[in-house]
Amino acid sequence: MRKTIGSALLIITLVGTFFSTSAHAKEYNDNTYAKNDLVGLGDSITFGYNLGINNDIPSNYAFPFLIGEYANLEVRDLGVPGWTTDDLLKAIKNDRNFRESVKQAGYITLDIGNNDLIHTLKATDDLKEFSEMIELMVPILKNNLDEIIREIRKLNDAPIVMYNFYNPFQVTNQPKHALSDQLLSTIINPNIAIVADKYKNVKIADAFSAFDEKQDTYVRKGDIHPTIAGQEVLANIGKKALGIK
Repeated sequence: MRKTIGSALLIITLVGTFFSTSAHAKEYNDNTYAKNDLVGLGDSITFGYNLGINNDIPSNYAFPFLIGEYANLEVRDLGVPGWTTDDLLKAIKNDRNFRESVKQAGYITLDIGNNDLIHTLKATDDLKEFSEMIELMVPILKNNLDEIIREIRKLNDAPIVMYNFYNPFQVTNQPKHALSDQLLSTIINPNIAIVADKYKNVKIADAFSAFDEKQDTYVRKGDIHPTIAGQEVLANIGKKALGIK
């Protein structure tokens, strides 16, 4: 793995933020456990961060709601800004709101792990240490994703779509764009796919390919979160992966 990430290390250590906000996790529970056609699990991307008047509640432009609008589905968006795979795993194991919502879901979207990577990127400026931390982080990311799906399957056998990571850097922002492409395409996203491939009725929504070279349209300028157009793309690839007409 060292050889694979070697050229990407220098620039990645300079990144203060990568995919998602570092805001503290907050609760967005209303204790309603009625049947939900689709439940969105994830971080600030699922939440629709920076697309509303404020970030107090998930945005109506977040991709789970857009899928619901396209397909006439009731949606419960449980995305929480700043959450890691550890946070979501704990919630699905222990939080009644999450467990009951997942249990009632007809479809489930899962977009999580971006902040796991952020924490690793921020942890050190030493290239050797960073390489070692990435090698440690990837198996933990895979294990947590695997456990999340296993916990979901204890509650529900509904179709799940897992989103891989898109490149948030503008094409003109070089060498960050090119080097991030390398890290995502050769290490992070292939490992997400490995987890999805282990399970029946779990599909990948390829956000990386969908955003390819189109960051000027799909990623907010001066930000790393999707635009409304970017959220629409995420909704479309998620709907297709779930087989929703």
